[in-house]
Amino acid sequence: MIKKISVAMATYNGEKYIKEQLESILKNLKSGDEIVISDDGSCDDTIKIIENMDFCGVEKKIVKGPGFGIKQNIGNAIKYATGDVIFLADQDDVWTDDKVLTVMPYFERGAHLVVHDAKVMNHDLTEAIMPSFFEYRGCGSGFLKNMIKNRYMGCCMAITSEVAKKIIPIPDNIEMHDWWIGVLCDIHYGDTYFIENKLLLYRRHEKNVSDFSHNSLPVMVKNRCVFLNEILKRGRIWNDTSD
Repeated sequence: MIKKISVAMATYNGEKYIKEQLESILKNLKSGDEIVISDDGSCDDTIKIIENMDFCGVEKKIVKGPGFGIKQNIGNAIKYATGDVIFLADQDDVWTDDKVLTVMPYFERGAHLVVHDAKVMNHDLTEAIMPSFFEYRGCGSGFLKNMIKNRYMGCCMAITSEVAKKIIPIPDNIEMHDWWIGVLCDIHYGDTYFIENKLLLYRRHEKNVSDFSHNSLPVMVKNRCVFLNEILKRGRIWNDTSD
């Protein structure tokens, strides 16, 4: 039985949107759940805003980030999460009020990873740039499909605590954490659910860490070779520890 939900959030100079995002997340949580915020050295009012917010019985856990970028920062937040299910969160999006309620039944059925759709919005959330991220990205599970092109989006993902233990540490030489988490789950569990509900307003603005651009072919090939090597190394570790 799932008793506790964690939200793992990475922050860095997010004062402009962090309050709106946290308010939307808190609407989805209950007393006894937690939000783990790994801050990578913000020099604006991000931490002050968080500290001054009333979390209404939800545990507020602020930890110092490692200072090595988004992959390691979100990995650090995941490391400190203690919930049975961990939702990943960016600092500048907005959750719908029914996000957790819609996602959780899939974990009750035994899922290890759930990914939901999102609307990609402009900076003030007044215009949909993409009505469906799934449609734009061709989202879906499968090792080969995601080796060719990453179909995962971290802020739309939730994982079990079992998965969290397996994916940490996140290798620093791969492109993105969501790709790593998704493909490892494809290989070792095979029960990822992609649900079409649009449960997030994904905000695009001038300071987004991720973008929708593509690398050149040589860079893409190199990145996939590095990624595959890390996948194989982690697989050997999993097999050794399960013997």
